[in-house]
Amino acid sequence: MRHSGTQGKRIACHTCEHYRTTWDARFPFGCRAHGFKSRKSPALEVREASGLECLLFTAKKRLEAGNDDLR
Repeated sequence: MRHSGTQGKRIACHTCEHYRTTWDARFPFGCRAHGFKSRKSPALEVREASGLECLLFTAKKRLEAGNDDLR
């Protein structure tokens, strides 16, 4: 069963809340939800290991234009 928001699509980790970059030059990409670092996109690692698209993908919340909460 695939996450309803990613059905039939390739996941772009940089648009996921769980994606992170690391300070480790050997493993620059990471996933907080899965708890690992990788040399390539975490979604690629998940697909290669399980044959499925990432089931923990959660789209980042976008800020609305004019939102002054961050100032």
